[in-house]
Amino acid sequence: MKTARLISVTILATALLTACSSEPDEGNSVPASWIRQEYSATGTAYVDSSDSTSKVAKEIDGHTSARDRIDDGDTVLLRYRDDIVAVTPYKSGGSLIEIDDYRTGYYRWKSSIRSVWPDPDSASFRGGGPGEGK
Repeated sequence: MKTARLISVTILATALLTACSSEPDEGNSVPASWIRQEYSATGTAYVDSSDSTSKVAKEIDGHTSARDRIDDGDTVLLRYRDDIVAVTPYKSGGSLIEIDDYRTGYYRWKSSIRSVWPDPDSASFRGGGPGEGK
């Protein structure tokens, strides 16, 4: 009886610790695997050879909601927890989709981001990894 109770308590404690220690899925991780499946790869980017940047950005955001979106002319930037997805016009028509980690994307697209999104090097920036919001 004592052994069965000890085993039950151990199993329950393990389950609770596992549930508490895992990072919550906030539903805003970049949908990289979905993008890889939906669009044609070209080097390190992806291409939709026929759809406009706004339509492609809407498809991506529709699959996994972004935290924020910036439309700057034909360029659309989608902000996810740790990444930025840039959708720009492709040279032969359609759209080019590029995924950068937040810091790289922020500096790459700074002229479009301006002061709308936080600078990853500022003291007030809270990145999205484990411990976010602490």
